Amino acid sequence: MAKITVIGGTGYAGSHIVAEAAARGHEVVSYSRNAPATPVPGVTYQHGDAADRAALAAAIDGADVVIGALSPRGELAGRALDAYRAVAAQAKSSDDRLIIIGGFGGLRPAADAPRFVEDNFPEAYRPEALEMISVLEWLETGESGTDWVFVSPPAIFGAHTPGERTGTYRSGGRIALESADGTPTTISGADFAIAIVDEAESARHHRDHISFAS
Repeated sequence: MAKITVIGGTGYAGSHIVAEAAARGHEVVSYSRNAPATPVPGVTYQHGDAADRAALAAAIDGADVVIGALSPRGELAGRALDAYRAVAAQAKSSDDRLIIIGGFGGLRPAADAPRFVEDNFPEAYRPEALEMISVLEWLETGESGTDWVFVSPPAIFGAHTPGERTGTYRSGGRIALESADGTPTTISGADFAIAIVDEAESARHHRDHISFAS
């Protein structure tokens, strides 16, 4: 059993990850601005701003894995990189593994192709996609000093298409996984959480950009 702290633990991805980690018997701390509508039994919920270093330190204290599931929108728009700098500083001081949930826009259709965000990407989602890419590029500099993994979901992922739990998923790298029939790939919130907690438990990847899809 590990202690897992989920930053942004009441959002769409975060709440699924919290539930999955708790169901497996891990000690789970959820840190977010707001309380959950339906708390998961056994989970410790702590509240505060993502850039509040003192509150973050308390939430991360003793953790084995820190999972960042922040969405760079609303009050966090334009602040994601600074927030993750603060998270990484606390994770580094505690020698924790850091897993950050990114977005589909940071993936590429092929190794020599531009990122999806650079080619006919929905304008409504471009700012947050670019913001999360800035987090990835910062991690790739090595400045964070952490053992990090940056995870991108597929094109169709979110509360608008929650899907069902199947218990299966496919793993990939920074090149987007494709579907057999050429349609956009997807994954349910529950299956994405399974993949994330599997990665937290196995520590299979290190300082790498990976992806999951059904």
